[in-house]
Amino acid sequence: MKLEYRDPRFAITVLIGMAIANCTAFGQERANVTSNINANSSPLLRPWDGPYGGVPPWNLVRPDEFIAAFDAAMKMGTAEIDQIASNPAPPTFENTIVALEKSGQTLSRLETIFFVHASNLNVGAMPDIQKTVMPKLAEYEDSITQNEKLFARIAAVYNGDEMKTLSHAEQRLVDDRYKSFVRKGAKLDADDKKTLSQMNKRLATLFATFSQNVLDDEADYVTWIEDEKQLAGLPSSVVNAMTNAAKDKGMPGKWAVTNTRSSMDPFLTYADDRTLREKVWRNYYSRADNGDARDNNAVISEILQLRAKRAKLLGYETHAHWRLEPQMAKTPEATMDLMMKVWPKAVARVKEEVADMQKVADAEGANITIEPWDYRYYAEKVRKEKYDLDFNEVKPYLQLEQLREAMMWCSTQLYGLHYRQISDVPVFHPDVRVWEVTDGNGNHVGVWYLDPYAREGKRSGAWMTAYRVQENINGNAKTPIVSNNSNFVKASEGEPVLISWDDAMTLFHEFGHALHGLLSKVEYPSQAGTAVARDYVEFPSQVNEHWLSTPEVLNKFAVHYQTGEPLPKELLDKIERAATFNQGFATVEYLASALVDMKLHLAGDVVIDPDAFENEALKEIGMPNEIVMRHRTPHFSHLFSSDGYSAGYYSYLWSDALTADAAERFEDAGSYFNEEISKSLHDNVLSVGDTLDPAEGFRRFRGRDVDTRALLRKRGFPVD
Repeated sequence: MKLEYRDPRFAITVLIGMAIANCTAFGQERANVTSNINANSSPLLRPWDGPYGGVPPWNLVRPDEFIAAFDAAMKMGTAEIDQIASNPAPPTFENTIVALEKSGQTLSRLETIFFVHASNLNVGAMPDIQKTVMPKLAEYEDSITQNEKLFARIAAVYNGDEMKTLSHAEQRLVDDRYKSFVRKGAKLDADDKKTLSQMNKRLATLFATFSQNVLDDEADYVTWIEDEKQLAGLPSSVVNAMTNAAKDKGMPGKWAVTNTRSSMDPFLTYADDRTLREKVWRNYYSRADNGDARDNNAVISEILQLRAKRAKLLGYETHAHWRLEPQMAKTPEATMDLMMKVWPKAVARVKEEVADMQKVADAEGANITIEPWDYRYYAEKVRKEKYDLDFNEVKPYLQLEQLREAMMWCSTQLYGLHYRQISDVPVFHPDVRVWEVTDGNGNHVGVWYLDPYAREGKRSGAWMTAYRVQENINGNAKTPIVSNNSNFVKASEGEPVLISWDDAMTLFHEFGHALHGLLSKVEYPSQAGTAVARDYVEFPSQVNEHWLSTPEVLNKFAVHYQTGEPLPKELLDKIERAATFNQGFATVEYLASALVDMKLHLAGDVVIDPDAFENEALKEIGMPNEIVMRHRTPHFSHLFSSDGYSAGYYSYLWSDALTADAAERFEDAGSYFNEEISKSLHDNVLSVGDTLDPAEGFRRFRGRDVDTRALLRKRGFPVD
């Protein structure tokens, strides 16, 4: 999962796993940068108008205006901050904290438009524009957190008598605001503040460079196939996708395996040609690690040194300690403890999986030793042998449009949401569709955008973005606008888009993030929707994955694209029996990345050779030779395209511990559509945002603290 959301506390967009592609895209490139721009002349700066409380003016965006627009928006934001900081009245919650919540709206809207373009419509000038804008934003954020008069007012509210009279949510808002300023250097002296700002500006540039290098390698390294015999073993749906990819790249008559996970994964799973599997594998796992101008090792090394020095400057032992302080885990030691409880069990399972695969390979007379490019291929053969389950038999029942309907239907049953497709709002690409979301009484809840298809200029993966977060300051309600973006390959004309079981799970996962945004019912935008601790934000989305495999969904929506017949019960039974199959691979692949992440950010300010460090760290923990990290260091965008998930990739496991325990509550009740439990999930998790401590929210939902043994049970590992 990749999550993007706006952080209203500073009107700065926080990008999780941000990656920018240097490709052509829908829209017309303009080379000239407009310099004369103001709030009245540019749609980039004006309040959004139109229905549903206003919507982004995608049809009016001129990318050449971005730099000038940011200069204007930051100037406006600075004036707002100065007005708050210089208020002659004594500091109060209303004139300081609430005033900050209301500030920076012009910049926030602009950032939404800019980063959606950078992720989805990366036209020729966008990478250079980003490299100019990102340092400006870093400098602007520092100007706020380092504003001494502003911080003095925040501190006065934090330490004042009024604090005792505030509601719990308001106290939490003040506490978070104050501690966030301190963590970002508000108490440093003038020289250290200047040094910190220089570090942050340099990091912003490095993040943009890292992202560009990864996406350039994804765009340029394509495996071309001309001999139809080399397609042996591949399902027709995969071959069709490769055919369409080749056409999109101007090479009709050939087949293309693009350098993204969505193309790599099915090819390695089904292609009989072992030589081609290795080539595709090496292309993918060597992204930004080819010793050329796009090699990210030097970039990463500098990022790590700057992060370590910044942490020391701020009074923390390491970057990991700085990042973990406001999270549920609190300390690196807590994260390592959870990961190392799971790691040896996962490695032991991998040994069993490899042994099973080697038997199949030997029986076929392959005369090979299982290598990383063989794992998916032979795992699929073992799945067929052990469980008589071939996911190729399942895929014809997994139509993208039917599954979209399924997600909506589930949210109607669980939370009373209803959806009406609309065409009265602008979109940034013809592929994008939009729905108004209402409650059971027909009241407007929000707007949901869906951008499902891959194209040139769009970064890979799947993610959720909040265009506008929910708020209700002093009764002035603003409803949320959220989007889900994916990279499915379009089918041929008149044919449905068929997706894999894993992709279907991802679809439900990302929609879980969207629901987290849509169901938010808080007062202040800083506490809305997904603006929660990093190791908690994945919990609602991971829980939402569980509705895909329910009989209610599969019987109603998993229908064969040709016959309309529902998924046969025998196939559903096989899926359920194989639920923990290949969990060794899935867990080790992920955990290796999380452990290396933590080790990198606990290393301090030593000079690190990323490739060498990765190899040594994996050797220390006993990484199986047959698997590589899910995200190798040179292209680990979660860590190095922003501070987003740095020292935080563990959070998926942390959240999954909560998820597994939460799922067992539904299972113990006998249904995932239990009305009482669904209401509790809504009331204590989905609607409360950051107004409640995550541990307390989970405790109210579950009736007790989390039982981490549920995580082991979910993955089929021994509990003791």
